[in-house]
Amino acid sequence: QVQLVESGGGLVQAGGSLRLSCAASGRTISSYTMGWFRQAPGKEREFVAAIYWTPGKTYTAESVKGRFTISRDNAKNTVYLQMNNLKPEDTAVYYCAAKGSLVMSTQGTTYDYWGQGTQVTVSS
Repeated sequence: QVQLVESGGGLVQAGGSLRLSCAASGRTISSYTMGWFRQAPGKEREFVAAIYWTPGKTYTAESVKGRFTISRDNAKNTVYLQMNNLKPEDTAVYYCAAKGSLVMSTQGTTYDYWGQGTQVTVSS
């Protein structure tokens, strides 16, 4: 089992920044792929970004490329999502997820573990 706990969400004005954190525990996740997804009210869950825990290769959705950056801290077993130049359309609940293989995927159904989510609200 892997437990994921997100933090760092909040209310920010358009153009502002937030950094989300996802602390992982329970198993050695060096062979996991970690992802961030988001879901806005009335919309389907959307892939945001993913990273191989080792060696740190990343993949970012086109909708946020150039504004969002995923990274990880091996020592802290934590994955981050740095979000810059936020827009009102980025408003959503953001979820951290983990899948037990080093196969990059944008499909949420392929991820094995999920956090509880953290709300990000961007005001115009």
